[in-house]
Amino acid sequence: MFNASPDIREQIAASPCLQPRSDGPLRHSPIRSVVLTNADVDHIAGLLSLREREPFVIYATARVLETLRTNSIFRVLNTEVVERRELPLDGSVDIEGPQGPIGIRVDTFTVPGKVALFLEDNAPGQENFGTELGDTIGVRIRPQGGGPAAYYIPGCAQIDAALKARLSGAACLMFDGTVYHDTEMHDTGVGEKTGQRMGHISMSGKNGSLQALGEVEIERRIYVHINNTNPVLDPGSDAAKTVQAAGWEIAFDGMEIDL
Repeated sequence: MFNASPDIREQIAASPCLQPRSDGPLRHSPIRSVVLTNADVDHIAGLLSLREREPFVIYATARVLETLRTNSIFRVLNTEVVERRELPLDGSVDIEGPQGPIGIRVDTFTVPGKVALFLEDNAPGQENFGTELGDTIGVRIRPQGGGPAAYYIPGCAQIDAALKARLSGAACLMFDGTVYHDTEMHDTGVGEKTGQRMGHISMSGKNGSLQALGEVEIERRIYVHINNTNPVLDPGSDAAKTVQAAGWEIAFDGMEIDL
């Protein structure tokens, strides 16, 4: 599993592959490992629903593991049962569960982003709110024995030349689709923060992901991590039509991707 959102119980209920075997132990779970790309509450709150003393492995950067260590509520995931393993900031890891390899290799890389909202340092002079290296990463997911790979980048504040070069030629990209307009939280009356303030690039605009990735060769591109203010969720909206015309897909619950 990559990130554990607050609605993980609903995801498990809707996905047979995440459910216990009918002939398994009382509290069996097929979830053997969880890879975290940052410490946003959207990505770690679901861990608390996986606390039934079923063994699995959490993979995260040192920064994210420290967040789990220092927040006492995550002690419900007893480290004697749920192992923590550190992800390198730029490297490759063969993902394992408690019984060993599961056949997936993950390549990690840092992306422009920011510290989780609930960890922000608002002291004077902290223009980046205490953001440090390792707060936000992207991952390349591929079979251990080789084959097509998928990039998963649910949080990204900016697309720079290095990221474009990395993604060029990708078979599949699942990318940050939080907001369509940078100011849509304010425009819809649900908040004051812009997408940039939250560490998320918008889809539209001169510096948006549609334009920034428009000339990058990517076989299949899919927007994920979509906020409920984003108009692309309405398939009849101009925003959805613009995104699809640019070659993007819009992720949905239960979506399956074959490479």
